[in-house]
Amino acid sequence: MTIDTPIPGPVRDLVGYNGNPPKVTWPGNARIAISLVVNYEEGSELAIGDGDPRTERGYHEAPYYPWPAGERDLASESMYEYGSRAGFWRLMDIFDELEVKSTFYACAVALERNRDAAREIRARGHDVISHGYRWEDVTLLTREEERDHIAKAIASIEETTGERPVGWYCRYGPSVNTRELVVEEGGFTYDCDAYNDDLPYWTTVHGKKHLVIPYDIVANDGGFAAGLVGPPREFEEHLRYDFDRLYKEGETYPKMMSIGLHMRLVGHPARAQALANFIAYAKSFPGVWFARRGEIAQHWYENHA
Repeated sequence: MTIDTPIPGPVRDLVGYNGNPPKVTWPGNARIAISLVVNYEEGSELAIGDGDPRTERGYHEAPYYPWPAGERDLASESMYEYGSRAGFWRLMDIFDELEVKSTFYACAVALERNRDAAREIRARGHDVISHGYRWEDVTLLTREEERDHIAKAIASIEETTGERPVGWYCRYGPSVNTRELVVEEGGFTYDCDAYNDDLPYWTTVHGKKHLVIPYDIVANDGGFAAGLVGPPREFEEHLRYDFDRLYKEGETYPKMMSIGLHMRLVGHPARAQALANFIAYAKSFPGVWFARRGEIAQHWYENHA
């Protein structure tokens, strides 16, 4: 199949490492690097009270159903509020108890609306990458609008957390312009806008090497919102199966495991306990590195450039 007209955005790569992944040397000769990712979005989602045409009513506990145009959905708003009011602190305590560090995909406006949490993330040793200015679909923005939102996100997160973000991840997926804009901005060392591998990889943008650290929608608590995951034990079991396979493969070719978390979903008590159970399970094995994404990026630059 040939395409005569150039298509905007990255060229698709359906080959990748072609069955020959690099012999990764994680710190301590770990078989697996586990990346816990907390999506901090609460307060940046669509809300009529913030001047949006509708309220965000997906990716929470209630099934989607018709809603009057222009009317606030206070139930939906409060389900999001649970994430920053309660879920955030529960997850932070679990990470402390089990002595693991995570990465926060943080929307700038969300952190502006909970500055104590923004400061606490860094204070407890977690890292922050930009999840956008708001939790928005960047494919709906013009190239210049997206460039402006990237700049606003950087400035805001640097102000609320005390440190400039060097990683980037969009809501769900990037636009055809996102990666180019991230590279053109100059201050980002990697992005996570891909779901296509179990290891980081290099790509080229405008002739410049750029690191991609893929994310995961499967080992992700979003299944609770989609109705794909039932009781918390199913989530824990799925994570264990993921870990067991990657750990086995890691004996010869170490891998990376990304776990996607949302404070308003896994932050509820029973689900949080399932997450804690999995972390304790993974920690019971030798050769497991719980790594922040910034650490993974730094390691890749230093050892696999």
